[in-house]
Amino acid sequence: MEEFFTEVIETDDKDLLIGEIMHRHGQEILQLVYSYVKNRSIAEDLTQDIFVKCYKSLHTYSGKARIRTWLWRIAINHCKDYLKSWYARNVILTEKETEPAYHQDKTVEQTVIQKGEDQELAEAVMELPIKYREVIYLFYFEELSIKEISEVTDIKENTLKTRLRRAKDLLKERLEG
Repeated sequence: MEEFFTEVIETDDKDLLIGEIMHRHGQEILQLVYSYVKNRSIAEDLTQDIFVKCYKSLHTYSGKARIRTWLWRIAINHCKDYLKSWYARNVILTEKETEPAYHQDKTVEQTVIQKGEDQELAEAVMELPIKYREVIYLFYFEELSIKEISEVTDIKENTLKTRLRRAKDLLKERLEG
């Protein structure tokens, strides 16, 4: 896959490249952004902004990191900038949209119980401070390693390990209490 991106960058077909990036990574970027802002419409707007920024910055992609890592770094930085903005601090929008998908092979009772537990966990994760929510989301939901999270967020691995441990403790307290 990375060879495809390198070939397209060399041919300078930015439209083809951004289309492929959006196709392959659009949903995961939207989910990542939502984990920061907790609002679907804002997440959709920010995701569009991120891909515009990516399109404008394609010439800066050097190929040293994977395209996904490069894109995630842009997305995370954009989300952090948004959260620091006047709008994010002064305009309060809330939305509860934490329903995961379920498999049909469970009984109705199992599905109801699982749905309740999943929703409770998702709500507890979304209530965490951003520095803990970020590491929980990337580690458990996106299944990135600590090293990959470090590359994407530009935070030291030991700091991430500490945050992950603290986040799990906070979740445990909230779910048991």
